Amino acid sequence: LSKTFRYMAANLSKVASRLSQHSIYGQRHLQFREVLGKFIDKNINPYVDEWEAQKHFPAHTLFKKLGLLGIFGVNKPAGYGGLGLDFSYSIAIAEELGRINCAAVPMAIAVQSDMATPALSMHGSDYLKREFLHATLDGDLVACLGVSEACAGSDVAAIRTTARWHGNDLIIDGSKQWITNGTQADWICLLANTNDKPSPYRNKSLICVPLNEPGVHRSNCIEKLGMHSSDTAEIYFNNVRVPSRNIIGEEGHGFVYQMLQFQDERLVAIAVLLEPMQKIIDMTIDYTRQRRVFDGTILDNQIVHYRLAELQTDIEAVRSLLYRAVMERLLGKDVTMLASMGKLKASRLARAVTDSCIQFWGGNGYDWNNLISRYHRDFRLFSIAGGCDEVMLRIISKRMNMIK
Repeated sequence: LSKTFRYMAANLSKVASRLSQHSIYGQRHLQFREVLGKFIDKNINPYVDEWEAQKHFPAHTLFKKLGLLGIFGVNKPAGYGGLGLDFSYSIAIAEELGRINCAAVPMAIAVQSDMATPALSMHGSDYLKREFLHATLDGDLVACLGVSEACAGSDVAAIRTTARWHGNDLIIDGSKQWITNGTQADWICLLANTNDKPSPYRNKSLICVPLNEPGVHRSNCIEKLGMHSSDTAEIYFNNVRVPSRNIIGEEGHGFVYQMLQFQDERLVAIAVLLEPMQKIIDMTIDYTRQRRVFDGTILDNQIVHYRLAELQTDIEAVRSLLYRAVMERLLGKDVTMLASMGKLKASRLARAVTDSCIQFWGGNGYDWNNLISRYHRDFRLFSIAGGCDEVMLRIISKRMNMIK
């Protein structure tokens, strides 16, 4: 399979020649999705119920298989284990990951491919790419991203974790919270304060920190409303020493790197939601068409089929917004506003889809083991993580010149 992906990568045409007015995908994108879809059907979906019940999935085993497939490095440099393709391929992969029967495993995969590694790929030294990036793209290492803290979630500038200089080393103290892959990760892309500059936007750096270093302690998996099969941890750093060469890019530029990276993360989040929302609509149409009540089916009721029509319309609107944003990004344009709009709309729509469809399923929808019920629990996170709805609204408001 990896050879198939690499052959396609070697025979790419220019971006402009394959974009159509209907989709950002060409034949090669669809081939990628078909290969990944078959992998999901064989290696992931048969085990999701078990992983959800255990509140754990085997990250190292699964990621190694995905690494052999080339999933983690589709838009990363070929010299470090990637395929060297453009960002639209990452979106195609993210959409297909949405076929997994939970949102937890796609999120964990996205952390590896689109959250912990982009800054390293774009700004890291050759040493860091060889030491951390290559093995992560191959699936030999599991990565996590360390930004959020107990008192600094949406307000990234407020993080308190420090990395003090000690000769050619950094001494790290602090903690990170809500860390996806945190109990299984081999290394963390850590945002920490590395200097005393007064600006909170120029005193932070991203640092590659192995999680087997002395002074690193992890909590047990945090109990959550949803995303059960994805492990989420608190990670504590007590006088953890790492070489200063582990800083990604320029010292003091970590905040900027992270903010730029957020835009791609948000586009990936939108893409991951498209397939499950469509699946829920299709499942609900099938169920309400055969479920009889009084003198007809549930689907015969105007309030039901009108609501499903509204939700389908909204899904297509989000899809179009996503594709437009991706096309503009490929052309080198700033997509901050479109990414924020899409993240806001997709996150709210995902909750609306599950809420409405659970209602139409009645008691069967309220069953804990119903797939829609699982998605209902999982989707709640999308309006919080990666930039909460209120932050998205603030960004949009700023871009509309309504606030400073």
